[in-house]
Amino acid sequence: MSDIQNWIKHEVENNDVVLFMKGTPSFPQCGFSGQSVQILDYIGVKYVGHNVLEDDSLRQGIKDYSQWPTIPQLYVKGEFIGGCDIIREMFQSQELQKLLAEKGIETAPAA
Repeated sequence: MSDIQNWIKHEVENNDVVLFMKGTPSFPQCGFSGQSVQILDYIGVKYVGHNVLEDDSLRQGIKDYSQWPTIPQLYVKGEFIGGCDIIREMFQSQELQKLLAEKGIETAPAA
C-alpha cells in the first residue's frame, strides 16, 4: 500500500466523519462539494474536510482507495458512503441522519 493510501486509511479510520472534497469546508471549490458541505453543516455533524486540489496524489489516491471515480466522497466510521448525489438522497430521505445516529455520531437536534 502506498504512502497516500496509508494516510487515507488512517484518516478514514481515525475520524468519525471525513469528507474528501474540492476546496475546504469554509471555501468549497465545486458545486458538488459545496452541496455536501451544506448538508453536513445543516445537520450539525462534526467532520474533517480534506482538499484534494492541494495534492494530485491525494486526488487520485482517494479515487483508487474507494474505487469511486468522483469527488466529493463521504466516509462515516471508516465506511465509504458515497458522493454528492448519494449524500443528498440520503439526507432528503433522512437515511443519513439515521445512519449517523446509529453510529453514535452527534448531530444538531433539528436534524
